[in-house]
Amino acid sequence: MDYYSSQITKLIEELSKLPGIGNKSAQRLAFHIINMPEEQVERLSSAITSAKKNVRYCRECFTLTDKELCPICESQKRDHSVIMVVENTRDLAAYEKTGKYDGVYHVLHGAISPMLGIGPSDIRLKELMARLQREEVDEVIIATNSSLEGETTAMYISKLIKPTGIKVTRIASGVPVGGDLEYIDEVTLLRALEGRTEL
Repeated sequence: MDYYSSQITKLIEELSKLPGIGNKSAQRLAFHIINMPEEQVERLSSAITSAKKNVRYCRECFTLTDKELCPICESQKRDHSVIMVVENTRDLAAYEKTGKYDGVYHVLHGAISPMLGIGPSDIRLKELMARLQREEVDEVIIATNSSLEGETTAMYISKLIKPTGIKVTRIASGVPVGGDLEYIDEVTLLRALEGRTEL
């Protein structure tokens, strides 16, 4: 039996499809949205629609941006000879919060996982290798997660890059095994970055 009208039920259903939002959270959000002033709801709706239409991948590093190049790739203050390879945009944001890394990034959008049927061609590895051929790069820092998939991806990237003569390093183990970078504090991330080792 439905407790709410079809409009409210539909809103709760859609909100509960979002990651990390269970049924109770979806109900709270739905009632909050319904009680918001109409112009605030319009702004929220417009922001969601606009982001969906205008956000794309950066031409260089494949992070999410609303321009051809993201602000990091566009910046002349960044060291473009050092590229940090991360699994997703959230990991990039986690490193940016430390305020201590001044290189650029490459976002893979995943990790190699044979169990899930994700191979090297399913993540942005071809684009990384093409980038290394056209740019002057001194070091590639591999900052994938310390999971089995992250370690597999790191080893695969290392084997691809080593023959080019570019220095390949891996973030140090200040990051716990099985931990996702986006949930780790800045100090731990900074220690991991500073204690990185060559592969």
